[in-house]
Amino acid sequence: MSNAQNTGNEARDMRPTRLRDALRQARIEAADRTGVVVELRDAEVARLEILNEALDPLFAEVPEQVDLFDRGVSQGETPRLWIDVVAHVVMGRDKRIYRFVQDTRFGRIVIAESHDVPVIVDAVTGYVARRMIEREHAMVAMQAAEPAVEKKPRRRGFGMFVLGFALGAVALFGLALYASLKNL
Repeated sequence: MSNAQNTGNEARDMRPTRLRDALRQARIEAADRTGVVVELRDAEVARLEILNEALDPLFAEVPEQVDLFDRGVSQGETPRLWIDVVAHVVMGRDKRIYRFVQDTRFGRIVIAESHDVPVIVDAVTGYVARRMIEREHAMVAMQAAEPAVEKKPRRRGFGMFVLGFALGAVALFGLALYASLKNL
């Protein structure tokens, strides 16, 4: 009877894993196996997709009105996980190291480089935070600049209209007077 109780306890201890966690683990194992095989490109894409999934909670927190980020995996000659138009994650030469880089006007700089997904997630989180702060500063600067550019409404527009009307009336009266004097 104690044997039956033990099997009941073992069944309770072995909780079913979530499918998403199992799929993630299977992707990691597949990426590790194919990292040394001929299909290195597929392994790169699989690793970048794993990182992309790890970034889901971060980008879920970004407000919808912030349109700076356009995240996605591009499967070109060199697969990349794009964070925005100037920053992306690419796999290193050994196809197991993540390299988070940013393109600047002075060339490409490496922001972070690691074998571990959490390290890259932290680097991307810091980058996203800095970009959002830069956006806030730009928005404040644009709002502060608008009142300085704003012109006062011109009040002399009506006065110029009245002056033009009066000069036109005087010119017509003078022309009529001249025509009547000429006929006499």
